Amino acid sequence: MENLEKKIQEADSLEALEKVRIEIFGKKGVLSAEFAKLKDIPASEKKEFAAGLNRKKAQLLDIFNSRHEILAQEALHKQLKSEDFDLSLYSFNSQKGALHPVRETMDKIIDYFVALNFAVESGPMAEDDFHNFEALNLPKNHPARDMQDTFYFADGKLLRTHTSPVQIRTMLKEEPPIRIIAPGAVFRRDYDLTHTPMFHQVEGLVVEKGHKVSFANLKWILTDFLHEMFGEVDVRFRPSFFPFTEPSAEVDISCIFCKGSGCRVCSHTGWLEVLGCGVVDPNVFEAVGYKDVSGYAFGLGVERFAMLLHQIPDLRSLFEGDIRLLEQFR
Repeated sequence: MENLEKKIQEADSLEALEKVRIEIFGKKGVLSAEFAKLKDIPASEKKEFAAGLNRKKAQLLDIFNSRHEILAQEALHKQLKSEDFDLSLYSFNSQKGALHPVRETMDKIIDYFVALNFAVESGPMAEDDFHNFEALNLPKNHPARDMQDTFYFADGKLLRTHTSPVQIRTMLKEEPPIRIIAPGAVFRRDYDLTHTPMFHQVEGLVVEKGHKVSFANLKWILTDFLHEMFGEVDVRFRPSFFPFTEPSAEVDISCIFCKGSGCRVCSHTGWLEVLGCGVVDPNVFEAVGYKDVSGYAFGLGVERFAMLLHQIPDLRSLFEGDIRLLEQFR
């Protein structure tokens, strides 16, 4: 018993101290053996003997805990010292990061329109039927709803299928003139080489009082925008249909890969479809309570632009996080 304190103090590591702990406090340790002697001691001496053992045990525990704290601090200090490194040293392995191609493309699109005094608006991703469909001239059972496979919630709400609801919300809270873009994530039940369940759009809206806004204004700004994004390409407007604009158009650019001569990417037509646009339908203005106004709207898929700008063949690769693709954009 006299050497137990010395053994604790002489332990020079947590491992050595653990062996001493088992030797002293373990089930088969010194103290357990001493307490086992109680059964052979006369009843008149048991109380004093047990009290003495408990005092000794408490004393040894205090010494043990103090030694354990010291050794634990020493072990931590040793570990930190072994892991220490000089932050000022230059590393040849350090490489600068870069924006994801979708984020980079969206920023470039936003920068163009902000420079033309467009405000950037946002809205909720979980929408209701009125803002996502009805106010955009898509009443219930309208066949054009089939163009957008929608994610519905049990309560009737849905994940927005485009960022056009942001345009509706903006018109409901503000009076003309309005000049906005609405970038953000949208959701549709689709998945293949050129479609994913979640993707990004940038939609634009311009509204003025009276009849100041025409299709000619829309054509000019989109042509200039596409030249800013893709360089000197030819731009054409094809008549199309969108429920929320009339007249409506699809916008194409001459193929940036074959320069319009025809290739696999453009299906040998020489043209690439890039966005949709049109003059805002009067029914949309009626839904938000606007009178005697004119305006135009447009919308584009950011991933589509990113794929064309960076020649990425499969849309899904933009969301896979493959470092071999992403490291090319440093």
